[in-house]
Amino acid sequence: MSGSPPVITTNTIGAPLEVPPAEALAASPARFLNRELSWLDFNARVLHLAEDPNVPLLERVKFLAIFSQNLDEFFQVRVAGLKDQVAAGVSTPTPDGRTAAQQLLDIRDRVDALCRHQQDVFLTQVVPALAEKGIVFSGYDELDDDDRKHLDEVFEGRIFPVLTPLAVDPGHPFPYISDLSLNLAVIVHDPQTGSLRFARVKVPNLLPRFVVMPDGERFVPLEQVIAAHLGSLFPGMEIGAHHSFRVTRNADLTLEEEEADDLLAAVEMELRRRRFGRAVRLEVDHEISGEILDLLRRELDVEEEDVYRQAGPLDLGGLWSVHALDRPDLKDPVWVPITEGRLASREERGVSFFNVIRSGDVLVHHPYTSFGTSVEEFIRQASNDPKVLAIKITLYRTSGDSSIIQSLIRAAERGKQVAALVELKARFDEEKNIVWARELEKAGVHVVYGLVGLKIHTKTTLVVREESEGIRRYCHIGTGNYNPRTARLYEDLGLLTCDPDIGSDLTQLFNLLTGYAREPEFKKLLVAPSDLRGAIRSLIEREERAGVAGRITMKMNSLVDAEMIDALYAASRAGVRIDLLVRGICSLRPGVPGLSDTIRVRSIVGRYLEHSRIFRFEHGGSSLGDAGDAPAYYIGSADLMPRNLDRRVEALVPVEAPALRAQLDEILAVSFADDTLAWELCPDGTWRHVEGAGQVETHRRLQELALARRTA
Repeated sequence: MSGSPPVITTNTIGAPLEVPPAEALAASPARFLNRELSWLDFNARVLHLAEDPNVPLLERVKFLAIFSQNLDEFFQVRVAGLKDQVAAGVSTPTPDGRTAAQQLLDIRDRVDALCRHQQDVFLTQVVPALAEKGIVFSGYDELDDDDRKHLDEVFEGRIFPVLTPLAVDPGHPFPYISDLSLNLAVIVHDPQTGSLRFARVKVPNLLPRFVVMPDGERFVPLEQVIAAHLGSLFPGMEIGAHHSFRVTRNADLTLEEEEADDLLAAVEMELRRRRFGRAVRLEVDHEISGEILDLLRRELDVEEEDVYRQAGPLDLGGLWSVHALDRPDLKDPVWVPITEGRLASREERGVSFFNVIRSGDVLVHHPYTSFGTSVEEFIRQASNDPKVLAIKITLYRTSGDSSIIQSLIRAAERGKQVAALVELKARFDEEKNIVWARELEKAGVHVVYGLVGLKIHTKTTLVVREESEGIRRYCHIGTGNYNPRTARLYEDLGLLTCDPDIGSDLTQLFNLLTGYAREPEFKKLLVAPSDLRGAIRSLIEREERAGVAGRITMKMNSLVDAEMIDALYAASRAGVRIDLLVRGICSLRPGVPGLSDTIRVRSIVGRYLEHSRIFRFEHGGSSLGDAGDAPAYYIGSADLMPRNLDRRVEALVPVEAPALRAQLDEILAVSFADDTLAWELCPDGTWRHVEGAGQVETHRRLQELALARRTA
């Protein structure tokens, strides 16, 4: 890319903020950046990938789809929550000093700008570039007679049978508009009575968002095909104006304590309620008439500030169907995850999976190393091994084709004790988790449906095996979900170990989650909500006491917690060097003289979703209880957010083997050396793309290092 590095401005909404002096900032809400606006910054970085000419063209299409789907969820959950606060009269400001009402105003300004930019990227950059490669987006009115004849056949054969036109008149009330559905608002004229009526036609969400022409590389928006055939839906009527619109509703799942005696039943009830959540966003065709818009606003009970006009097609999340084209020349090179070296050689040497772990801890790094030949194989072998007595696992998100579920069922059928803690409250995966939980129960697996008031977010597996020396416990503790699909797209870490202390801790944790117990004391694991917050705070303070010799390096998805941020500020004022890799939300303001001048914040956004959490403390000791100058390394499921520290069950595990620590250092070093995918957070709250010679691209470099380890 040429020219000055792009700058993303969200927290400032306009001109960059003048950072106040450190003395004033240290006690001011301005020392924090707003959580919601920082998330919009992250989505802007995703959108930047869609306009980067160095990114393969169909991957740019993918990032447009991801941007749209991210924004949908942001409105379903975050904007919906802010609106609930306003409706309830909550005026308590966030740590950065904004009320819910103020945040909604700032969000509106920023989303407007982002959506205009997305439309420009799609219409003026990506669409023409695709056309040059033979992939054409056509409007219905641009088609010739042969093309229209083909679409007539498609409409009659596939589309028309599933359409249901719904009129609005005294006998037909305004229909319910489901969450994220794409619709056509139609005005029909009765030539006999002269009356005008409004009707709604839902665009079927089970059909492809774009209709593919016979050549396989031309696409027509589905709503345009339907609009061209409205006469078939309203025979004898004259079709007037018609415009597309889309509604986003509050989709957050909230359980009342009195409903939670049966958590499964409570979640199922709340899922039914979700369909009728309040509308929080109305997206409309930018040419929509004032009359139709007023009707939609009135019937959907949305304010003018909830309306977003779009120049291009609504719901670009449907671009996934375009990304699915078989055009490898327009995509990232296929990466086949390798099998971690010691695991790869075990079959050649005739060594069991458990023998490999017994000979030393194993660190797996997905998607560079294979999830299937490590984590899935670990659980598969445990299910088949006659010496294995029990398997316990936490399932936050998984997939329909997961071999892990089948392994658990097989283990239960073979008489092993199998316990699965299925988190029913995993947002937008609740229904899938209910289905799998029932399948597991049918097979005799002991299923625990999460906990009231807490989400079980930790990613842990415990395998209990009887050996000649006695009972030995094998563990997997990871940063990502037990999901083979996302393991190919998300960057995550996992530790396979039979460390006795970690096995004991994990046993205590599972007993706590499945039974009744006072909070146990853990030897090595840092567990939320019991002791994780205090442990991280103590580790930061230990570096603060080391002063200029102190060093903290953290990699996480989000940094929001005010107490943790203030602790990092205090360490910075003591001279501690602090390097932070924060993929998404960051409420800390780095580089402010006298407050955070030793803190650097970077974000890596690219082909893989950076999802692992790594915490490194220079003087942390080999584990939290040890004194001395040895560094401490932890990986796990928790970000530094109030929800992770206080309202979720999380676990961080120490990484103690020197070779594995070196691998973690390597991951961090590559990320901080990146001059291709990296962004840097500035003191004024803006994000600046790191420009260099393009010598280091994190994901490509980590692929190279994984290959080098395999052949070493």
